[in-house]
Amino acid sequence: MIENHNETIDEFLTRRSPDVEDAVRKAAAQEIMPRWRRLADHEVDRKAGPHDLVTDADRNAELYLTGVLAALLPGSVVVGEEAVHADPASYEAIRGDAPVWIVDPVDGTRQFVHGESGFCTLVALAVRGVVHASWTYAPVHDRLATAVRGHGAHLDGERLRAGSPLPGQDLRVATSHPDFTTDAQKRSLLGLRTDGVAPRPCGSAGLEYLAVARGESDATAFGWEAAWDHAAGLLLVEEAGGTHLTRVGRPFDIRGGNTLPFTAARDAATAHRVVGLLAEAA
Repeated sequence: MIENHNETIDEFLTRRSPDVEDAVRKAAAQEIMPRWRRLADHEVDRKAGPHDLVTDADRNAELYLTGVLAALLPGSVVVGEEAVHADPASYEAIRGDAPVWIVDPVDGTRQFVHGESGFCTLVALAVRGVVHASWTYAPVHDRLATAVRGHGAHLDGERLRAGSPLPGQDLRVATSHPDFTTDAQKRSLLGLRTDGVAPRPCGSAGLEYLAVARGESDATAFGWEAAWDHAAGLLLVEEAGGTHLTRVGRPFDIRGGNTLPFTAARDAATAHRVVGLLAEAA
């Protein structure tokens, strides 16, 4: 049950999902899109390295969402990418008992900074490691994908079905960008360079998951665990009929401790094929 309320998470989602959607759209309209292709130099900073960018759009959109989402669900906590960068200990809330909003205000910041359209806002609601709902919003195209556990995945109101890859065609697999992989992960990912597989570096993780849920891509192969990049998209793929597995064949756990790389795929056969190739090369 939700703290201070006599309702379940499902009941809360039935009642307040439109308010979450409204918050996601407003964050993009007020804080992200006015800065797209208009960023000043002082609005862009680097975090862990030259490719790890953050902007005023990231920070301000996350602040907006943090205030609104926490108010929508009393007793919940918010774990956002930028807040965790400032205070790494705040990430531990994902492993706690309280409902947690997992927020990536601008997923694909590098694309955003370069004035490209391939970025999105990601929000997921999880309890004790189980993701119950997610929102993936691509503001340039005004497209919103949603998923609720047990109730399917939708894009702009239309049901998403991942389907299965066509026999005889190369598997289209989006992989971790080389700039963000360890040497061990690079070796594992080399397993995908084989006949029948067409790997490529990923863009925005959220949009890559959406592509799998739509059947436009067959799988991902990612080598990092940050929950804000994965929680929303993994549920989207699951509810579209797909699945996800780590390199040792277990479902990915947003709380961490996974054997990497891992995959999210259109169907179970594809997931097992991808992790098999990753494991052989590790």
